Amino acid sequence: MRAIRQHAFGGPEELRLEKVPDPHPADGEVRIRVESAGVHLLDTVIRQGGGGPRVAPRLPMTPGREVAGLVDEIGSGADAHLIGRRVVADLGLASGGYAELALAPSAALHVLSDDVDADSAVAMVGTGRTTMAILELASPVADDVVLVTAAAGGIGTLLLQAALAVGATVVGVAGGPDKVALVRTLGADHAIDYNRTGWPDAVREALAGRPVTLVLDGVGSQIGRDALELLEVAGRLVMFGSASGSLTELSAHDLFARGISAASAVGARILQRPGGTRALELSAMEALTSKRLIPVIGRRFALADAAAAHLALQSRATTGKTVLRP
Repeated sequence: MRAIRQHAFGGPEELRLEKVPDPHPADGEVRIRVESAGVHLLDTVIRQGGGGPRVAPRLPMTPGREVAGLVDEIGSGADAHLIGRRVVADLGLASGGYAELALAPSAALHVLSDDVDADSAVAMVGTGRTTMAILELASPVADDVVLVTAAAGGIGTLLLQAALAVGATVVGVAGGPDKVALVRTLGADHAIDYNRTGWPDAVREALAGRPVTLVLDGVGSQIGRDALELLEVAGRLVMFGSASGSLTELSAHDLFARGISAASAVGARILQRPGGTRALELSAMEALTSKRLIPVIGRRFALADAAAAHLALQSRATTGKTVLRP
């Protein structure tokens, strides 16, 4: 089979398409003929040797933690009825998704109905799962004024939909006119370009003095700080990423002086979740099948172009969910 292999930590050029032996499932595993593989910003961190919230992998390796496709082989102990079924799975620490064939524990599978496409399934089993963790913590309600940063990203587009669905007033902020246009298309009450000087004033003007009660921040750095400062007393800041490269700076003084609360929905909170993340995956997949949440699929890259996919993510040139198509 063909697979992306990484032999050293470093830049996108370390991701190389190679011919490798076909894998075969061990006890309790299945083999998936990959139709779609998810690509994450975290993948770029792991590629550089950072490991992110996880332990840096041993090299050489094949990146990729979520795949959707057809089960074409099973190991002993796996349900024989899975053969020929379309499934999606999170591969966990084992990775291996940037390939034509991938192995997954049978317990990690979600069987897909015929009307669910592989790209959307991959988006929801990973990005959707994280979105559910954010919503669980943030608990947006109809009375909220919700500001979402990175609103045109894979998670941001889902958060917009969820906040609108409960009746909240939603402000989506994103970088650049194309991303702002996407946010507007998704139905946000207000769409603001955070590349504009003085964008927080544009938010205040759009809201006509109504205060922000909930910030969902996936950017961090100065943009996250500016968003924090828009919160009213008793407002909530829920952080879910740092696409800018650094986290939003805040202190205990901010919490006391501003009367706000702040928490992270990712990192240790999700990795050490009691009972694991399976319940979040199930919730995300149910939201997909019921069409309560519809992931935005941005760019689709060929397997051979994995390096280009990483470069696009790192340069923040993508919208929605980025996938590889072997």
